[in-house]
Amino acid sequence: MTCLQSPKNHAAALLLVMAGSVSAQTVVSMWVHAGAGPEAKAYAQAAEAFNSAHKDVRIDLVRLPEGSYNDQVNAAALAHKLPCVLDFDGPNVYNYAWTQKLIPLDAFPELKQIAETELLPSLKRQGTYNQQLYSLGQFDSGLALWGQRKLLQKIGARIPTQVSEAWSLTEFEDVLKKLKSAGVAFPLDMKLNYGMGEWFTYGFSPIVQSMGGDLIDRQTLHSAQGAINAPQAIKALGMLQAWSKAGWINPSTKDDGDFIKGKSALSYVGHWVYADYRKALGDDLVLIPMPKFGAKAVTGAGSWNFGLSADCKAPKAAATVLAHLMSVEEITRVTQANGAIPGTRSALAKNRNYSAGGPLSIYTEQIQQGVAVIRPATPAYPVITTAFAEAVNNVLAGSDPKKELDRAARKIDQTLKDNKGYPVIK
Repeated sequence: MTCLQSPKNHAAALLLVMAGSVSAQTVVSMWVHAGAGPEAKAYAQAAEAFNSAHKDVRIDLVRLPEGSYNDQVNAAALAHKLPCVLDFDGPNVYNYAWTQKLIPLDAFPELKQIAETELLPSLKRQGTYNQQLYSLGQFDSGLALWGQRKLLQKIGARIPTQVSEAWSLTEFEDVLKKLKSAGVAFPLDMKLNYGMGEWFTYGFSPIVQSMGGDLIDRQTLHSAQGAINAPQAIKALGMLQAWSKAGWINPSTKDDGDFIKGKSALSYVGHWVYADYRKALGDDLVLIPMPKFGAKAVTGAGSWNFGLSADCKAPKAAATVLAHLMSVEEITRVTQANGAIPGTRSALAKNRNYSAGGPLSIYTEQIQQGVAVIRPATPAYPVITTAFAEAVNNVLAGSDPKKELDRAARKIDQTLKDNKGYPVIK
């Protein structure tokens, strides 16, 4: 038996269909570099919170392991199948922007406002290429020295408590010498167990920069000659080599425990070790600002951040997702998971660890007082970091610093030449 609709019922059904089409969900794909662990859980909760609060837009979250993440991003880019919201390590933004994997964020008022009024200055610099904003970071990073108070007091070392009190190179090396004489096996842990990768550049280029060298000419970004192989840079790597030869650092450390086990009295590293160090050492743990190896102190800066891909079919919806990720609530959620420096002023003000007087406040001071230096804003960065890391690794193995840095300069400049200086693509 056929059921016929009355005109009235038919009109009502038509309205329901029309309403359904208007309220159809826009699915925004989002990739993050997180396998198992608290950070992965934080992103899952962020997606769940967004999806619960929005009827018209839904996040489709994909969590990928960090080890193969960049390869998967590059493969997806070649196939034009990048997700709408893309997570990537900070210095990659320039190469991704130049190769048009990303779209500028300035066209989205809510994102531009976050950058102008809330974003930490180091993260704003990190996310800017060719005077356009391409990324927003939920968190920043930094380096400093963790120390064992009792061991430092034993040798009569002065313990700086703020950036303005930073050790000079002479004082720092005197501390290392006295610690060695006092029986500390390897006074300085430099996390060489992290291996030859981005850590070698992020961790050790600040020493080069503090002493007056750099990875590339920052004014033109057209050559590494005279910067990465400047006399100051050669001296900096020669100093690292001398520390190794003197037995002040452990070049063959295999794990992350030298500092906790008492083999080292100082640990040159970032905030991410705080929870483990605090658990192991309690009140004996002290945080010391980056030394002035040269005329000024320098710390690394920047971290993983988010951009919108050029493959996205719904950029406005994706911008809404990114604005959600940059909210105080979501920044607080992820930084509670990974211990990083909150990336906006409002989120930072709510974090007790990084606020004035907090156990991690030196990291905040270094950013606020201009000690933090981002990695070079050039599409050549992937080659720069590989070349520098190789040089550091070879120098620690006994190779001549000048020879290694001259080789690094040639590799970088060849890449710049091959790409015609990376001209801006209109």
